[in-house]
Amino acid sequence: MENRGLKIASAATVGVMALVAAVAWKNAAPGVALPVHWDAAGLPDRFADAGTALLTPIAVTILLSLLFAALPSIEPLQRRMEASAPLLRTCWAGLLALMLVVQLMVAAPLLGLAAQPSLILAGVGALLVAVGNALPKSRPGFFVGIRTPWTLADTDNWIATHRFGAWTTVIAGLVILLAALAPIDAEARRSLVIAAILNMVATPVLYSFLIWRRQHRA
Repeated sequence: MENRGLKIASAATVGVMALVAAVAWKNAAPGVALPVHWDAAGLPDRFADAGTALLTPIAVTILLSLLFAALPSIEPLQRRMEASAPLLRTCWAGLLALMLVVQLMVAAPLLGLAAQPSLILAGVGALLVAVGNALPKSRPGFFVGIRTPWTLADTDNWIATHRFGAWTTVIAGLVILLAALAPIDAEARRSLVIAAILNMVATPVLYSFLIWRRQHRA
């Protein structure tokens, strides 16, 4: 499976992030601390020195790009990996965009930008909507998709679970996106985000199990 375009996009994204870091670094005062982590309400809750904060998103983007580039060659089920290409590429492209947003959020205080704290949450929500739309376009594999013992053992279970998971993922993305944009307090936003993620993760696993149990009772 060839992903030349995404490899180029990864290199370009890393280049832009490095440029942002270089410009921001010039404006960094000694001892300045920048955000490196945000909580479920989109508020920064962890900080680091400017050098660490500006370089960490770049390092993470490089590692993610290398991982995505390597997955097609290490997947034992090669034919099915090709069928899952739309989901892999959506995740890859979406994470590149999200990491660029993260870099801008980290550098914003040094660039004179008044970035909204909930911008990263909005990016996560948009990413989940995109991933949810791509979920049904996948087939059983060890690295891509909703991998439970029951989806991996049965292609029909995989397909049904991913169709169901597509809905829960899109709904979670929309809830997070709306929570990021709505004028609500941080605690309400945090609760909505956590509930959406728990529902997105747990219900497809349960659904997969229930399909398997129904089949074996028949």
